[in-house]
Amino acid sequence: MLRAGPLSHLPARVSIREVGPRDGLQNEDVILSTAQKIALITCLAETGVRHIEVGAFVHPRVVPQMADTAEVFARIERKPGIVYSAIVPNVKGAQRAIAAGADAIQVFLSASESHNRSNVNMSIEDSLRQAAEIAQVVRGAGKLFDAVISVVFGCPFEGDVPLERVLEIARRLVDLGAARLTLGDTTGMAHPRLVQEVFLAFAEHLPRVPVRFHPHSARGAGLANVLAALEVGVTRFDASVGGIGGCPFAPGAPGNVCTEDMVHMFHEMGIETGIDLPRLIACARNLEALLGHELPGQTIKAGICGHLGPSGQPRAADQRAVSA
Repeated sequence: MLRAGPLSHLPARVSIREVGPRDGLQNEDVILSTAQKIALITCLAETGVRHIEVGAFVHPRVVPQMADTAEVFARIERKPGIVYSAIVPNVKGAQRAIAAGADAIQVFLSASESHNRSNVNMSIEDSLRQAAEIAQVVRGAGKLFDAVISVVFGCPFEGDVPLERVLEIARRLVDLGAARLTLGDTTGMAHPRLVQEVFLAFAEHLPRVPVRFHPHSARGAGLANVLAALEVGVTRFDASVGGIGGCPFAPGAPGNVCTEDMVHMFHEMGIETGIDLPRLIACARNLEALLGHELPGQTIKAGICGHLGPSGQPRAADQRAVSA
């Protein structure tokens, strides 16, 4: 017998952080020019997205795609109401991000020792010590201090990651002053049941800490995992224009969830994002031309479903019954 499920209690609105200029481009063989990156960010800023991850302050030998992040920050024309953020692995990176004028600074570390050493060349404990120093620098400068935990849902080197370890790292980051936490499915190893288990555990143990889901689609479960997170109350998500991206230091990591595909799904469900979908698709098409290869996103190929209004938002008559 069919029965009503959790879909009748979905939120009315979600927030999407666009990570294509950082997490997307860092995994591309083609390195865009500074002007091209600025054009991409400017295009994205016109879609209604409220948070853009501009770049990373890491060593250019390690991630050459991010070598000009400071120049990008210096030259972008900032749109009021948008948070322009950067990620950093250490204190030097944080100092550079502050000098560049980043609105928010995210420290990143992994939930597994193997991935942390592969990604930032230090142990988790060393990363947490760095995070303590970064927190002092960032908060002292009056900037937002956030934290990203990678490979929460599985590590390509170690396999399953104990949830207790993830929660302990999260607690320590919150104690350091992290205002928000992002939980990353860095190599697309998550599945809907695991996603719900993790976010329900955070709701139980860290109920006052805003959490964000950073999904990947490496194994095709990206949007299913987004829906699973939505069902247990998650309303903050990361996505990458065109579906580009991944972690260059983790085997099997390509494939961020595509922003257009995520927005399209939400709009079809009657969930507001504040994002103009046709404008977003135009940004993806421009990016495809710049990179010179087909992007993995599907909405850019299939188009917007016919009943959507001209802005890409659901028409009033198509709104589903949702609750905040």
